[in-house]
Amino acid sequence: MTSTELLYSDPLKAATQAASEIAERTGFATHDIALVMGSGWVTAIDALGEPVYECNAEELTGFLPPAVEGHSGKVRSYEVKDGDKTVRALVFLGRTHLYEGKGMEPVVHGVRTAVKAGCKVILLTNACGGINTNYKVGQPVLIRDHISLTAATPLVGATFIDLTDLYSKRLRAIVKSADSSLEEGVYVHWRGPTYETPAEILMMRGMGADLVGMSTVPEAIAAHALGAEVLAISLVTNAAAGVTGEKLNHEEVIAAGKAAATRMGALIKSVIPNLI
Repeated sequence: MTSTELLYSDPLKAATQAASEIAERTGFATHDIALVMGSGWVTAIDALGEPVYECNAEELTGFLPPAVEGHSGKVRSYEVKDGDKTVRALVFLGRTHLYEGKGMEPVVHGVRTAVKAGCKVILLTNACGGINTNYKVGQPVLIRDHISLTAATPLVGATFIDLTDLYSKRLRAIVKSADSSLEEGVYVHWRGPTYETPAEILMMRGMGADLVGMSTVPEAIAAHALGAEVLAISLVTNAAAGVTGEKLNHEEVIAAGKAAATRMGALIKSVIPNLI
């Protein structure tokens, strides 16, 4: 059976196998925290310094090569030190999206692998459109809740999971203690790959949404279902459709992410030791 066949036939077994491979390659039996870096976030991770290990994701069981600009497809292992404390961080530089048409299993394989590798905390990042007109391009926003307009879930069968505290209040409080200027918002999961229409954005705003993007929610649900705490940070890389009247494009998303990379990298580095 090939790696991809295992992913679709027995996704948790594939995740367990990939986690075992990570442990063997890195020399660390477990990792403490995992970070999934979304569009435009890749350079932010440079704040952590040199990784102790790096490989292409597709070298590991179940992982597919990246298909979207701004996602390098690398998996890295870091040691983040704070005094006598050392936190082992597993970093995924990119992700698979639902709109790629490869099904749900590749979308959540990274976070499932991370939990099987011992990670108790999953930090998800993304680039998003700002529905809330008070948000500025380049502004990071903590996700406190979501609205799924895809109705897609990585869970199958009678798996009834409470999502009341999906985005951990404890973790959000820790991050806000490091940067009190951070706001919280409600994120809409949009399948894509088309951007939203102005009318759709008006509908979302009426539903109480602040942000809209094409990732994060399935991963958050999958990680939560396996017992991990989830923290999610959106980077507003453009105003959502109809907010300014300007057209939307992916190049704008990447550019805004790179411009905010220094601030975001410093924030991530400062909070990682406190999240564990």
